[in-house]
Amino acid sequence: LRFRMDDRKQRVIVDADGTDGAQFFGWEAADAAALDGIAARVEAAGVQVGRGERALADQRRVQDLIFFHDPAGNRVEVFHGAENAGDPFRPGRTLSGFRTGTLGMGHVVLTVERIDNVLPFYRQVLGFGLSDYTLRPFKAYFLHVNPRHHSLALIETGKNFIHHLMVELYSLDDVGQAYDLALGEAGRIGVTLGRHTNDFMFSFYANAPSGFMVECGWGGRTIEPVTWKPVEMVTGPSLWGHERSWLSPEKRLEARDIRLQNARDGLREPVQVIEGNYHVMDGVCPWWDSAKRAAE
Repeated sequence: LRFRMDDRKQRVIVDADGTDGAQFFGWEAADAAALDGIAARVEAAGVQVGRGERALADQRRVQDLIFFHDPAGNRVEVFHGAENAGDPFRPGRTLSGFRTGTLGMGHVVLTVERIDNVLPFYRQVLGFGLSDYTLRPFKAYFLHVNPRHHSLALIETGKNFIHHLMVELYSLDDVGQAYDLALGEAGRIGVTLGRHTNDFMFSFYANAPSGFMVECGWGGRTIEPVTWKPVEMVTGPSLWGHERSWLSPEKRLEARDIRLQNARDGLREPVQVIEGNYHVMDGVCPWWDSAKRAAE
């Protein structure tokens, strides 16, 4: 099964091979020269690189691609020249649409045995930028390749697997309606509604049949990669909500304590909107006015 999210011929491929997890992850290079440069850097790091044959490129709907494995054993495919569809995208149910384009399809979060074994490969070899990181209630590093706050994150759990994929929608109500649908299926909710501290995403996570989750979000921030300065997120991964069923009872309690401290500290972040999905209300917001003055 091949799924579209926008004008691309495909964004997600689902195979009925009976295994859990993900078979590969695709990253886009600007052109053939950029693709060759990535291949050279990966080979120089001592990692074997394969060149995709024409049949594989046709299957992936791209002009050319290479493939290799990261230190955690994940198959990574880098491509250029993705094909666009000739007809408009039509979602399977009524949606405002997915926020993709130059930001990519969303983000992927991987669990790894040890972050220190994997992070240098993505940062130093592939050139991903560090957005920020958190050490409580779990250790996680967030990486960017474009203005999306993070396109990849690594969580240290002692196990190499895929944690979740994130797709971002244009409307807050799209997320709420998806949440209603997920609530109608027992065990479908993996993480409740909440809002992240680093990318400000309002989201929930649904358990997928293959052992990982899909995050359905709205309102993610963008950054300026050239000038961005990474920091430790001492306020945890969520401003509020996001009760994580995948954590141990002890870690869930720690995460809840961090969120409650955020509330006591009055931690707030401005809502991220784009033209066409908001309406400015009448009146003033004393908190926001004071926050703007403090930033000036």
